[in-house]
Amino acid sequence: MLTALAIRDVVLIEALDLEFGPGLGTLTGETGAGKSILLDALGLALGVRADSGLVRNGADQAVVTASFDLPADHPAHALLAENGLDGEPGEPLVIRRIVKADGGSRAAINGQPAPAATLRELGAMLIEIHGQHDDRGLLNPRGHRALLDAFGRIDARTAADAFRAWRDAQTALTAARDDLDAAARDREWLDHAVAELDAFAPEPGEEATLAGERSDMQKGAKLAEDLTAVGAHLDGSEGAFAQLRQAARRLDRIGAEHPLLADALAALDRAIIEAGEAEDRLAAAGNALSFDPARLDTVEARLFDLRALARKHRVEPDGLAALRDELSARLGRIEAGEGGLAMLEKQAAAARATYAAAAEVLTAARTAAAARLDTAVAGELAPLKLDAARFKTVVDAQDEGGWTAAGRDRVEFEISTNPGAPFAPLMKIASGGELSRFILALKVALAEEGGAATMIFDEIDRGVGGAVASAIGERLSRLAKKAQLLVVTHSPQVAARGDSHWLIAKSHDGLVTRTGVRPLDSDERREEIARMLSGAEITQEARAQAARLLEVI
Repeated sequence: MLTALAIRDVVLIEALDLEFGPGLGTLTGETGAGKSILLDALGLALGVRADSGLVRNGADQAVVTASFDLPADHPAHALLAENGLDGEPGEPLVIRRIVKADGGSRAAINGQPAPAATLRELGAMLIEIHGQHDDRGLLNPRGHRALLDAFGRIDARTAADAFRAWRDAQTALTAARDDLDAAARDREWLDHAVAELDAFAPEPGEEATLAGERSDMQKGAKLAEDLTAVGAHLDGSEGAFAQLRQAARRLDRIGAEHPLLADALAALDRAIIEAGEAEDRLAAAGNALSFDPARLDTVEARLFDLRALARKHRVEPDGLAALRDELSARLGRIEAGEGGLAMLEKQAAAARATYAAAAEVLTAARTAAAARLDTAVAGELAPLKLDAARFKTVVDAQDEGGWTAAGRDRVEFEISTNPGAPFAPLMKIASGGELSRFILALKVALAEEGGAATMIFDEIDRGVGGAVASAIGERLSRLAKKAQLLVVTHSPQVAARGDSHWLIAKSHDGLVTRTGVRPLDSDERREEIARMLSGAEITQEARAQAARLLEVI
């Protein structure tokens, strides 16, 4: 509920502080007194686009502050919490909007800066403004389905759950199809790669094993070459061993000639024995070398092929075995994929059927609720001088492309203003006065389900009087028992229905023109209603009639 409105320097309003209560509040005043300024100021607090033309002449800025009391379960609390704008529990919600004369503007919610988009979203939850040029609220077809569901007390949660399950099943099916298509495109390459890896049969750690064996054999080959060279120096007719033997034989022939030659011969004999032992050890060492030229060629070929295959597949050599397993698994999934895809297709089809059944139940419930709403609205039209008009709630089941979590139905309110005239959306057919009365009829029919806690009707009684104005006043009064209503009116019948009454008046001090708003007491209220009945000169008859209106109501 709107509890207070403070306005500073908006057009002709210099300073204004208003307090509001529950029920029906009426605002009256002479034509041109500035009633639209009051609504423009409130619109600023609700996020309407800022216009520097609203700043009072000579002022630097215009400021509007609106305060609201909200019940604990009001949806605005969730929006405020989501944006970090919630205030202290039990404290009023305060919205402040400042518009600079140079065109800049800023807004604050509960004392914290807030963007205009958040202000507009919040404002739509707090107040509905219905005027001749309003294109929101009941005139917006996007909200008609929710209004019908609320009127019919229709619970769409089952369809919403079924829709999410169907969407999830479709997502899984699409992903499986994409995976299968991608894998199928690679099938030829996979077949070749797996066959190649299977034929090569790489093993984890094989590169290190082959490299170590190759290194050992390369060392053995070098040693064998050196041993062969050493053997060549020792063995053979010209080798050191043969030379030692030949020297020993010759020395043996002359050894008796000198005693020292015997010692030399003995040394030669020992050298021959040592050389023989060296020859045996060289032979043993050669036999012990792990060198096989054929094996070296085989190991090198395997090692080079292993590394080349790893480079081809862009993995480390030790990763080839795991790659073979991975590619084999991909092939297996391709082969098993059609079976899995068939299962997912069945699951998606079943989920779709479940949703379609739930949506059909929703359609039936909405169709029944639409008939009841049409009857309820029709009962309100004749007293509002709309007896030639017809109202229809269109429930149109959409093709699959239009299915949502809220069901498959497009819901729109349509009217025909004259007998035989086609039905069309409210906004396209109704004139200003008719449109406001249609909105009132709809609001009364939907009143049990509510909407925003505060509603404002701007000159809903334009162009009507007498019994029609009385009917409008009676319905506004009835609606005000469900929500707070503020009505800008020219009709005494409507003004007399108010639980509170404000007078909007313009004053001029010779230099500056100002618009003011003040609450009326019972005597002032009777006088204002008399003015509305009689015009510029208030007669005693008008005062008596005003008193009768107030007494009857």
